[in-house]
This record gives sequence, C-alpha cells and structure tokens, in this order.
Amino acid sequence: HKKLFSKPIHSSSQIYENKHRNFEIKMNTSSLLTTAHSQSRKRNATEAMDTAALVSLLNDVGISHVHNGKIDEAVRCFRRALSRVNGTTFFAKDLASENMITSPHDSGYLRDEIDTGKDLHPVVDDSAESDRVSNKALYVYQRDEYDEGMYAYSLPLHIEENCSDDAKIAATILYNLGQGLAKQGQYAEALTWFQEALKKVQGAQATCPAVNTIAIQHNIGHCCYRMGQYDDAMTHYHDALLAVCSLGSNELDLASSLNCIAVLYFHNSSSEVEKAIEMFERSLEIRKRILGNDHADVATALNNIGRIHYLRNKYPMALAVYKDALRIRRAQLGNEHIDVAATIYNTGQTHHQMGELNEAMTLYQEFLAVAKARLGSEHRDVAIMYKCIAQIHQERNEFDLAKAMFEQALRTGRAALGHFHPEVASTLNKIGNLSYELGDLNSAMKYYEEGLKVERSVLEADHPHIIVTVTNIAQIHKQRGNFVAAIRNYREVHKMQLRMYGTNHIDIAATLSSMGLMKYQIKEYTPAFELYQEALRIRRDHLGENHTDVASTLNSIGLVLFKQEHYEVAKQCFMESLRIRRKILGANHRDVAILWYNIATIFLEIGEDDEAMKFYKETLRVERYALGPDHHDVVLTLQHMGQVYQQRGELDQALEYFQEALAIERKKNGNDHMAVAKVLNLIGNIHLQRAQVNETMECYVESSRIYKNHGHPQETLIIAGYNFYALSKNHPECAPKA
Repeated sequence: HKKLFSKPIHSSSQIYENKHRNFEIKMNTSSLLTTAHSQSRKRNATEAMDTAALVSLLNDVGISHVHNGKIDEAVRCFRRALSRVNGTTFFAKDLASENMITSPHDSGYLRDEIDTGKDLHPVVDDSAESDRVSNKALYVYQRDEYDEGMYAYSLPLHIEENCSDDAKIAATILYNLGQGLAKQGQYAEALTWFQEALKKVQGAQATCPAVNTIAIQHNIGHCCYRMGQYDDAMTHYHDALLAVCSLGSNELDLASSLNCIAVLYFHNSSSEVEKAIEMFERSLEIRKRILGNDHADVATALNNIGRIHYLRNKYPMALAVYKDALRIRRAQLGNEHIDVAATIYNTGQTHHQMGELNEAMTLYQEFLAVAKARLGSEHRDVAIMYKCIAQIHQERNEFDLAKAMFEQALRTGRAALGHFHPEVASTLNKIGNLSYELGDLNSAMKYYEEGLKVERSVLEADHPHIIVTVTNIAQIHKQRGNFVAAIRNYREVHKMQLRMYGTNHIDIAATLSSMGLMKYQIKEYTPAFELYQEALRIRRDHLGENHTDVASTLNSIGLVLFKQEHYEVAKQCFMESLRIRRKILGANHRDVAILWYNIATIFLEIGEDDEAMKFYKETLRVERYALGPDHHDVVLTLQHMGQVYQQRGELDQALEYFQEALAIERKKNGNDHMAVAKVLNLIGNIHLQRAQVNETMECYVESSRIYKNHGHPQETLIIAGYNFYALSKNHPECAPKA
C-alpha cells in the first residue's frame, strides 16, 4: 500500500476503544506525545492505515450528525478529522510553503483536542447582532431561513473508499468543515475552509469524484452572498458555471448555477432584470424536464421568477407564479414548512399591491402563525409581518388597529434586532407616517426623529432611507409654516442627493422644487425662481417636454413671475403648462382647471376683465365636470367670479354667483357652518352697495350669529361698500351712474 501518513497519532486499539466512548477522544496529552515520539520511527503502513481509518470514521460520524441536525457535534468531528490530517507530511509541507490561514486566537492552523482538552469554536461570529451597530456599511438583508436555491450543494461528503490522493482527502474534510460552519451561519470562517478546499482540489493530480470544483465554487459563492459580498459571489458562481460547461456536468448542475447567478442579478440592479428572468426560466425548464413539474426545486425556481415579476410591477403574472409555487410547496413540504411561509408572504404581498386587502390579510395572518411557530415570537420576520398587517389596517382607515399593530411590530423588532437596526427604523417611520396622516404632527416628528437617529447609526451617511426621513421632517416643518426650518432640512437632503447621485438625478428635481416653494412662501422670489429653473432643467432632461412634472414646474415658475409682476412671461409659463396638461390629462382634468384659473387671474391683473371672465368660466366648467357641482373648488371659483363682477359694478351677476355658492354650502354643510357665514357676508356687501338696508342687515345678522356660535368675535364680519351706500343716500340720482 501507498504510505498515506508518515506520522500516525495512535494505534488501532485506541481507535476501537474510543469508538465505544461515542468517539469522544480524550487522551492524556503528555503520555500520547511521549508515546508518539518514542515510536515515530517504528510505525508501519498498517498503523498509517489505522489513522486514515480514524479520519474517515470521524468524517462519517460528522456526516451522521449533520443528517440528525446536530451541527455543533458535526463541526466538532470535522475539526478532529482535520487535526489528524494536520499531522501528515503533505499537510505540513503545505503549511510551510503556503503559509496557511491561522485564527487570530490560535497559534497554529488548527489545534487538536489533545493539545487543549477543549472543543474548538468559531473565531468569527458574523451572525451576531449587537444592540448598536458601529459598522455603517449598507445593510444586507438576507434570510437564511428561506430557500432561494443559493445553497444547492449543502450536504457533506464521504471520503471515497478508493481515493488515494492525500490532497483530495484533505479537501473533503475542509469542504465538510465549511459546510458545518455555513449551517451555523458562520460564513466568514466557512469561507476560509472552502477556499482551502479549492486550493487542494485545483492542485491535486489524481481525480476523485467525492468533492469537485463546482460544489466548492458554489459554496464560496453562497458564503460571499450571505455576507453581502455580491461581486465576489458572482465571480465564484460564474466560475462554477464555467466548470459545469467545461466538465460536461449534468444539467441539474447547470440549472443550479443559472439560478444562483440570476438571484444575484435580481439583487444587484434593476438593469439586470432581463438577464435574471432569462436564466430563471432556463433553470426552471431544466428542472421541470428532469425532476417533474411538482418537485420542490421547481417551486423554488417559480418563487424566484415571481419575485422578478413583482419587481417589474407585473402583479398578475407574479400572483399566478406564486400560486403555482405555493401549491407545489404545500404538497411537497407541508403547510408548516418555512419555505411554504415564504411563498405565502410573497403571495400576500402581491395581493396587497393589487389592492386586494382581504386576500392579503388572510395570507399575512397565515404567515404570522407559521413564523411564530417555526421562528419564535420575537423574530425579525414576525416583526415585519406585524408591520404589513398594520399597513392594511391603515389603508382601511382602521387607524387604532394600525397603530396597535405598528407598536407591536416595534416591540418585536427591538426584541429581535435591538434598538439600532434598519427594520426598527422602518417601523418608527411607518408610525410617523400614520401620525402624519392623522394630523398629529408632534407625534409624527417624534417618530421621524427617532427613526433618523437609528438610521444614522446603522446606515451610510447618504443612504436613501435617511434622505426620505429628513424629507419627511421637512414636510412637517412646512405644514407648521416653519418654512426656514423646512429649507434647512431640504438643503441637507439636497447635499446628500448630490453626493449620492450626482447633479442630474431626477430625485434632485423634487427637492429643488420643494426648496423653491419654501422660498416662495417667505417671499424670496429670486432664489425661488432659480431653484424652479434648475428643477425644470433636470425634469426636461429626464422626462422630455411633455410630462406632468414639467407642467407642474412651469406652473410654479409662473406663480413666481406673477409675484414679481412679470405678467406676460408668467402667462407664457401658464399657457405652456396648460398645453402639456391638456395633452396628457385631457381637457376636463382638475389640474387643467388650475391653469385656466391662473391665466384668468393674469388677465384680471392686467385689466383685461373680459378675457379674465372667459377663462374663469372655463375653470368653472372643468371643475364641475371633474369634481362635481358641489365641490369646494367650485364654490371658491363661484365666489371669486362674484367678486370680479362686484368690482366691475355688475352687482346682479355678482349676486347670482354668490347665491349659487351659498346654496351649495348650505346643501353640503347645513345652515350653521362657517362657510355659510362667509358667503352671507359677501351677499350682505352686495345689498349694502345697492342701499338695500333690510336685506343687508338680514345677511349681516345671520352671518354674525354663525360667527359667534363658532367662537369668533363680531369683528370677523367684513363690511364693504360704504362709499356706494353714502352716495345712494346723498345723491340718489347719481348712484346708478356711479
């Protein structure tokens, strides 16, 4: 026989003795070393084979532990097997020549239990989650619990009986140790052993089917993927694909490699979606042809394809694929399996996006039940599901239930992830959104600021989530009329966007537009104009001339120019905005009515009353069509038209519009509403100008009564028309002419 090991550790009698002690090989260190030293030159090939048998035996026991779910025991066995290999001639040479990796806490490549009397534990625990994350790298959110098909080669391997290649034996043990550590979620250390296994396989001369480059490359890619190192993962999955093609491996290996690369395309960039869907569909075709239509791997491929359709907003297509995947997974895995839960969630999320809230709620609640049973009640995905259920309650206007669910999501998220985690920040912002919708700006501000504190602790300085939260805070300042503070926040957002996206990103246009509005509100019209102009440039670059956002910016520029009394240029902006909106939205859209109104106001300002009234009438026509005859905007336009006629001295027409507005307000709000008091006030002024004292006093008294009932002083009444009243009393014959 070929001499495999030149430095065996113990005899066969020791092996069998230890076998009857459940392989817990605990030996007297000094005695063993003394014996090994004194007998080192006397060992023969048979004793060497006993050591090889021990390595194989430890490996087999480790594999058995993996199958029984005892991963810690399995890792312990694989480490012991590797420690025996550590003592061989070929490995000692490799250590000297390749300077192999050592643990920061270990002085050697691996410590055997005979040196320490203790089991080895991982040096790197990349799965631990501290309460406050100091690393501000982009958060990588991957769920180990759910199958995306990224861990296709997940089983440890036996040492082939006829394998005589020392490097291949070592590679098998290294590979299996990596598998055990990966199952523990210790991807950094697992990656180390997989890389060493790859070196052994690539450097070996003899062939051995037990472990191959395809499986190792897949596992290296999987570890990189779980650690968020997508580029490295892509490199190794591509290498696996090349190996599949060059070695002529079976088609299922090809399907697995295509699936993994497609998943990375899915996560990396929306621009790679077409490549992803092509690879997913090819992988699906292979699996259906070889495994049949109802295999669990087919369901995994379908689930991945559904995510692509969802990402592309093709919700009906996504729903059809998810339902097929769910049917297969329920049949193959049972209703309580965690992968079934994953597809339940995806299906529910799709129903949610389609506005099918009842179907979504049913599936969310089913996911919640499975997740709590399988993952525990304080798991991150349980927290996420509470948040999803809360959002449905919010969309149903069930605000108390929504708030309770959001708060439960926050408690669960903090218990699972700590106080400083992106998911916790997301929930805080959701509660802020709900508070904002309910008009509770103080609570909204509190939650947004707390969420921002978390985001700044765990995310990069210019992360998009931080940009959104600062924007929300600016919105609250705007709602409160604190325009200076709002500008300060918008400036911060603008700086982050410039660093993150450059000067020409479409999101920057929205921020510039908001800053322009704040400047407009504080009457700084020149800066407002400049900000709107830059927003217009960016939007035209991205969206072209005929887009509603371009029309909106033109309208804003027109308003600024109107305030600066540049009426002709303002009118041109309004007219161009009107052209775009009529082309895109149609002639009878409410946003078209706004432009008619603004143009009418320009004509009124420059003294062209007839043109103004023509545009006001068109405004009124569109508003009635788009909003209904009793809408608030219709009332406002009627009042404004009445005031224009009043200023022109055409009191009959003015009274007609005011009375129509009064009828709508009484129909909508009853006789005692503040809006009714305001219109009565306007009608009273018309009667005053016509010297109709009884009618004037009737309107004023009723208006004052309503104001008083609502807690407003009598001074709320606005009386106009003194000059006309005095003229009618002193010179009755002149009043009609006047």
